[in-house]
Amino acid sequence: MPRVLMLGVGITALSALESLASVCEVVGVVRDTDAGQDSIDPVVKRARTLGIPVYTQVAPKEVEELALRLNPDCVVVSSYNRILQPRLLERFPCVNVHYAPLPRYRGRANVNWAVINDEPFSAITIHLISAGLDAGNILFQQMIPIHENTTVTDLYESLNAIQREVLGTTVLRMLDGYAGEPQCEADATYGCSRNPEDGEIAWQTSTREIYCLIRGLTAPFPGAYTYFQGRRLIIWQAEPLKDPPSYAGRIPGRVVNVSRERGYVDVLTGDGVLRIHEVELEGEERTMAAKVVASVRASLGLRTVDLLDRIRELEQQIAAISAHTVIS
Repeated sequence: MPRVLMLGVGITALSALESLASVCEVVGVVRDTDAGQDSIDPVVKRARTLGIPVYTQVAPKEVEELALRLNPDCVVVSSYNRILQPRLLERFPCVNVHYAPLPRYRGRANVNWAVINDEPFSAITIHLISAGLDAGNILFQQMIPIHENTTVTDLYESLNAIQREVLGTTVLRMLDGYAGEPQCEADATYGCSRNPEDGEIAWQTSTREIYCLIRGLTAPFPGAYTYFQGRRLIIWQAEPLKDPPSYAGRIPGRVVNVSRERGYVDVLTGDGVLRIHEVELEGEERTMAAKVVASVRASLGLRTVDLLDRIRELEQQIAAISAHTVIS
């Protein structure tokens, strides 16, 4: 049975581990976890059940040293956001799992970008790791459709299920001599990394664009957000309103309907109406949108007037503190 070292720090690691452990001897799992989180981390728990040691040193140099010490037949990567050392790539065959239709969407946040960009499909690609970014020969690839209402959470669940079925056997095939198929460099595209701040909703854009952004950032990601009364408001669940009224006078972000009975609010976008169901106001729990936004006079988004009001408020506070300091 081949000996495999697995690197997995993200949400794809559990199904990768289960697939590899079914056909290989997994000699170790590299997983970035805090000591206090070990008891609840699903990958750590599964590894311990299988009697597989977990290593928390995830820096590329530390991974290289670990691989040289364990001397596996192969290194398999599923969710690892570092660049492996050249000496490791020269010493061991290395395989990566990439949730995108390579050579398209190399790089970061591929599943999020696929939903945000309203792509018709994503994919799981298993490929050999080479010196280029996600550029090695393809060992396995399977497309998966992205439907109108598919969220990034749904897509990860589907891709993880495929990985659980095919990763182990794909690695065995590679170790038996299959070299894979080269990628077409002319078709390569790239996705940059995403930060939580990138999820701010621009209400002047189309309803579909906003809906895709919301679907592309569902949990465990930070969520698409806007501002309400100066506080960040995450929108977790929404839908485009079909056949909305035609607004000749339109202020994107303005609330135009509140249903206290059903809990939703309707908000104008650049070209239509978005119905918002579930939100989370900064510092509070998730709840129905109508429990937070209760008036059709309200607007979502950070407006200039809100910023000016906040500046005036801070100036008054500073002035009061200064006056108190002088008197003292």
